[in-house]
Amino acid sequence: MATHRTLPGLQRLDHVGFTVPDLRQARDFLVDVLGCEYLYSLGPFAHEDDWMRTHLNVAPDTVMRQLHFFRCGPAAVFEVFEYDAADQRSDPPRNSDVGGHHVALYVEDLDAAVDYLRTQPGVTVLGEPTSSRGPSEGQRWIYFLSPWGMQFELVSYPLGKAFDRAATGPAGPRSDR
Repeated sequence: MATHRTLPGLQRLDHVGFTVPDLRQARDFLVDVLGCEYLYSLGPFAHEDDWMRTHLNVAPDTVMRQLHFFRCGPAAVFEVFEYDAADQRSDPPRNSDVGGHHVALYVEDLDAAVDYLRTQPGVTVLGEPTSSRGPSEGQRWIYFLSPWGMQFELVSYPLGKAFDRAATGPAGPRSDR
């Protein structure tokens, strides 16, 4: 008989880490545009031995110039790195690339948030808001790019999504997502 296994003790997502080309630019964007709270910074870090490869999966001679922590909303924490690495790739991955990703931010008023982002220097809003169908019906979303090209998404579903309503009746955004 097969036993279902999960990660012992898993409670929640703790933080999301990502690397940027310019930490000052990222800090300005996260704090001044998105409204995240700057928490603290660490670094630089470098090691003469193989520590960087063994622990961080980067070339041994890589230097982590600095990292900043930010809180965005009541629970999301971003750990944002700036590295010096001879083998560093500078093009952000697209969603279709292996390792592609985006950060989705919940907003109460999608249209107001989109209008605001369109006025921010260096921010590129991609297209117009899309209304989801199927299990996500009730949700509207749109992607945008940070000044360094990282993909973000705004989502809003003030009356819940169809799959939530089917299970529990009308509901707002859940805090466990």
